[in-house]
Amino acid sequence: MKKDIEVPLVDQIAFAVVHEENEDAEMVWNTYLINLKKKELEGVLVSSKGYGKLNGEDKKTSVLRHFLNELPGERFIKVERIIEEVFGLTNEYWVSFRQDKIMYDKKYVFVPESIKAENCIQVPLIGRPGVMIK
Repeated sequence: MKKDIEVPLVDQIAFAVVHEENEDAEMVWNTYLINLKKKELEGVLVSSKGYGKLNGEDKKTSVLRHFLNELPGERFIKVERIIEEVFGLTNEYWVSFRQDKIMYDKKYVFVPESIKAENCIQVPLIGRPGVMIK
């Protein structure tokens, strides 16, 4: 039965949208997966999409999938750039990975208008301002 299936809890894994300078000296927003654990994550897959209403119209972004292979303990990896035009949408990131032969997954949801300067903190390990979900 469904109630008998154990769903392992994901902890110490964060997803952040970080405001930083790119190689052309422009300020941009990039998304990062952050492993705050000491153990490595294996077979990391990230799926991203945006959805909601903009200017009264239903909008959806393309679904993007990124296979990141592995993420060592206490490290981070850039996933993708996110453009400010979609900050008014719900931006969802679904992360799946293996650790100790167990499959984990977690959905990180940035609600509309939550990605903005006043919600920024100093993101651990990255050391730059950003909006983070743990």
